[in-house]
Amino acid sequence: MNNWRSPAVVLVCGGMILTLAMGTRQGFGLFLQPMTFDHGWSRETFAFALALQNLVWGASQPFVGMVADRLGAGRVLVAGAALYATGLVLMALAGTGWQFSLATGLFIGLAQGCTTFSIVFGVVSRVVSPERRSMALGFASAAGSFGQFAMLPYTGSLISHFGWFNALLILAISAALIAPLASALVEKRSPAPGAAVQGLAEAVREAFGHRSFLLLTAGYFVCGFQLAFITVHFPSYLTDRGLSANVGMYALALVGLFNIFGSFASGALGARYTKKYVLSSIYLLRSAAIALFIFTPVSESSVYLFSAVIGLLWLSTVPLTNGVIGGIFGVAYMSTLSGFVFLSHQIGSFIGVWLGGYLFDHTGSYRIVWLISIGLGVFAALVNLPIEERAIERTPAPRPAT
Repeated sequence: MNNWRSPAVVLVCGGMILTLAMGTRQGFGLFLQPMTFDHGWSRETFAFALALQNLVWGASQPFVGMVADRLGAGRVLVAGAALYATGLVLMALAGTGWQFSLATGLFIGLAQGCTTFSIVFGVVSRVVSPERRSMALGFASAAGSFGQFAMLPYTGSLISHFGWFNALLILAISAALIAPLASALVEKRSPAPGAAVQGLAEAVREAFGHRSFLLLTAGYFVCGFQLAFITVHFPSYLTDRGLSANVGMYALALVGLFNIFGSFASGALGARYTKKYVLSSIYLLRSAAIALFIFTPVSESSVYLFSAVIGLLWLSTVPLTNGVIGGIFGVAYMSTLSGFVFLSHQIGSFIGVWLGGYLFDHTGSYRIVWLISIGLGVFAALVNLPIEERAIERTPAPRPAT
């Protein structure tokens, strides 16, 4: 790394990138009702576009990660900024469901693949020492959480003052700021002396042949299902229950606020305790929180309490999951391997968002999806327990003769 690109600078700029990239997408649920009303779309039409976005985001992540690991994260981030801004403009201009899906699903899905956790975490993991990695990843996750807290009221204010069309155009300008921040994450990489020489294809085969990697991937599917469903459908769920639209906006913002503390705390816990046990506890607590919320009367107080609790558990899986990957397989191909795990997360996101819209249109209720979320949380808690976190030992590369 060049001298000015210190670990602190990388953390701050990477955190700001995650703030913009994650914060912008967290506000998309606020556009559901005004856009479907003005265009005459069903909720399933809107939900499908966002479900497609999550799927494209996940499907692109391994390949984008390969590019970042080979050519550097800076170029990938700049491309992502351009895609994000373009997608938001096209999202505003879309007049039909397929145009909306193209803009929201393809363009913004690819943009998120280029600008979010796997890409930023790959750089962060390489610039900090192994003993500080979990804390650093927790800090970066907290920055993404701060984006949800800060950008949701920002997005809601833009919609209320300028309308959803102009709000999307202003958000496009905000997303373009990712490009100059990417300069801090430009790397000059060279293998450490005596390090084992491993190609990218070999690293991928090694990971998919490792039982713990597959278990971690299965658990991350559940994380995506739960978070994406709540992000997109929670505001509408609350208005359906007679609460104002502002309650939904404040609830998601509260999730982002408490997620700041939850993400940082999970990084700290991962540095002190076995990560798989912390992960299992998070998934189990999520299921308990959802069950208590849906089986008790809904009020503003219960909504805000649920938002605070689920916020503590929201992105807290991210630094732990990536910490386990780095601990087992090393950080040389961190973006690539994290990308494959994240693909599972986004398949879960696709199903969670789409199923929420589909079942609501056919049953008039979100109850079945809430129950599925509870059951999947218990499954994820169990599937993380057999994970073995010890690092793989590889034969070091021979040193040149002297």
